[in-house]
Amino acid sequence: MEFLFMLIAALGGGFFGAAIGANFAFVMVGFSLLAAVGSAVAGAPEMSDMMFNYVSFGPFMGPHVAFAGGVAAAAYAARRGYSDSGKDIVLPLARLGKPDVLLVGALFGGIGYALQQAIHLIPWFGSHTDSVALSIIISAFAVRLIFGDGSLLNLDKCNPSGPRFAPHGDSSWLRYQEKPGQMLTIGAFAGILAAGVSVVLSTSFPAVAAFGNANTLPFAISAITICLLNMGYNVPVTHHMTNIGGLAAIVFYPYLAGAASISEAGWVPEAAVGALIVGAVFGVLAAFLGEWMARFFLARGTTHVDPPAFAIWPMNTVIMLIAALLPAVS
Repeated sequence: MEFLFMLIAALGGGFFGAAIGANFAFVMVGFSLLAAVGSAVAGAPEMSDMMFNYVSFGPFMGPHVAFAGGVAAAAYAARRGYSDSGKDIVLPLARLGKPDVLLVGALFGGIGYALQQAIHLIPWFGSHTDSVALSIIISAFAVRLIFGDGSLLNLDKCNPSGPRFAPHGDSSWLRYQEKPGQMLTIGAFAGILAAGVSVVLSTSFPAVAAFGNANTLPFAISAITICLLNMGYNVPVTHHMTNIGGLAAIVFYPYLAGAASISEAGWVPEAAVGALIVGAVFGVLAAFLGEWMARFFLARGTTHVDPPAFAIWPMNTVIMLIAALLPAVS
């Protein structure tokens, strides 16, 4: 009955994402995460747990629910001729006045929640990957096949001159962060930014360190900046870089400090500096992976397949795998 409750609640989350637009629903995740982290810092673990697991990453506005629901509804609206583009995940779909569009969002909100729960049940893998990000990817692929052009790669629309998957014409994600130098710079400093605040937050507040989710604070700030992107300002999209850079920093910090956990290690300046470097490296890797995934799956398609989610899922898994192997190596 608990699963049924959460599943029905996720229908409301999918409706929410469709009604206000997928990107704006994701912005709301950022604000709710600020409340979640603040509750943990304030010593209210029950409130923090509820905000993290029900609101931010659960059936209320979890990206696999609300954002994925908005993505599906946008694709459906374009398929029915209600809108011009199935990749428009910015404008609220309630403006169309079409209940069926909102119902599709609700349906895919429930599907996203069920997918995430199923992935989480897979032995070892489910607890050593980002099941939310993977659910977003699977949902987006289903949307492309059902409501889009039916092709994931659209190889017939590749660059006719130069590298096959290089951006050309309208086939691009973000022009100002698609070149190697741009990705290297943005990824490195976004990773440093996230690593620094994640390590300081974890070493300063044992309650946050115990949850192991300090990287959600820089992720939240990156998510909120998407609001500026929605308003037409060309801000960088960095939530995959800050998520992964911050995660790598707090996961590998204990090894750098020679301790079993961040709480045991406390503040070790040498380890903190090392964590910044780790964050920069993984931020760059996430930046490049996000752009590559945009070139493969988003640029030439008719529906949205999220590049940041496609960077977060494999990078999270790689970090967890390395962390699992490190004790054996040492």
